[in-house]
Amino acid sequence: MYSIDWTAILGLARKRAPGSAPELEARWSRRISPTVWALGFTSLLTDVSSEMVASVLPMYLVLQLGVSPVAFGLIDGLYQGIAALVRIVGGVLADRSRRYKELAILGYAASAACRLLILAAGAAWTTIAGVVAIDRIGKGLRTAPRDALLSLRCRSEDLATAFGVHRALDAAGAFIGPVVAFLLLAQMRGAFDVLFVASFVVAALGVAVIVLFVGPTTRAELDAARREPASAASGWRLMRQPRLRALVSCAFLLGLPTISDSFLYLSLQSNLQTAATAFPLFYVGTSLSTALFAVPAGRSADLLGRPSVLLLGYAFLAIAYLVTLFAATPASAGVCLLFLGAYYAATDGVLTAMTAAELPAAGRGSGLAILATVTNVARLLASVVFGALWSALGMPPATWIYFAVLVAAVAASSLLLTSAWRRDAR
Repeated sequence: MYSIDWTAILGLARKRAPGSAPELEARWSRRISPTVWALGFTSLLTDVSSEMVASVLPMYLVLQLGVSPVAFGLIDGLYQGIAALVRIVGGVLADRSRRYKELAILGYAASAACRLLILAAGAAWTTIAGVVAIDRIGKGLRTAPRDALLSLRCRSEDLATAFGVHRALDAAGAFIGPVVAFLLLAQMRGAFDVLFVASFVVAALGVAVIVLFVGPTTRAELDAARREPASAASGWRLMRQPRLRALVSCAFLLGLPTISDSFLYLSLQSNLQTAATAFPLFYVGTSLSTALFAVPAGRSADLLGRPSVLLLGYAFLAIAYLVTLFAATPASAGVCLLFLGAYYAATDGVLTAMTAAELPAAGRGSGLAILATVTNVARLLASVVFGALWSALGMPPATWIYFAVLVAAVAASSLLLTSAWRRDAR
């Protein structure tokens, strides 16, 4: 067996005497704040809980409760879109109140309560839609305060590593959740009530982690954040700065040719002629790949340059498109999921870290929320247009069009980022 020094690969062994284990621990603890680990495990437990529900919700609503396709479409639309609309509100509230931890707890607690509220809703789809809306509002409310708190507790040069750790734990939860749901329902068929209660217990543990292990906002953080008033308007003004404007523009440009995971999975299923019951495995594979690559991608971004790793991530997405087009075996599908997970690992946390590093403490919550909203709007437009192209031209031509546009978007983003960084360096 070969012994692999992962700490050296991640850049943690620099300038250290060989065999100095105590110094290694000290450097690692300095780089990764306890807040990052606590928020990461909160996200892991919350994602286990949410994916336990999300992976069975279509089956529960349509097969168990007999909800109509129109009603399910409305519920699914709420699940996918409402969080993006609430993010800016959560960011502005966090910047105004400086209650980052408290707002994050409120968001996590709201989502946890919804696991039981689904049972209380019975078969009334309108009530279930309301519960789903509350769950997504909770997600939108907590995201910006959580990311702002995480960025405030880390050194600027280690932000991508910190977000990589957080995203890895988050993706691990997204991988574990559907597996737990599958195993539970395999043992107790139709026991959705047991699943929802178990999901609530896991979510409550996640809330307990952030309550017990994340410290409140410190006086130093408050002093740094009080330098200017926070508002949605001030958040947009911040985005006029060259680097931030370039980052938001790139997020929009790169989001437009992003094919939804669901479309890619449908394409893989069609090419491979797999059974419908295997469809959730595509989600599991992508989450597992993301969890494996998130920390190395974040560390590489901090060491080698965040713009380079970000653009490399979108190159991975382009490769995933090509593999999808020619996938004919389970192994090729695995390669596609590997590159898709690497894309998420190299982009989501890295882009957030790049933006957080340019934002002042007073506007960090609203600034990160604006970035997330712009990205989600671009991806929503991308899904609508891709669906129309698929209907009109077929899947392969639509994918080729998006591949070409993605290559152009990566080239344009490279020019934008290079220009903005050079302008500020003068």
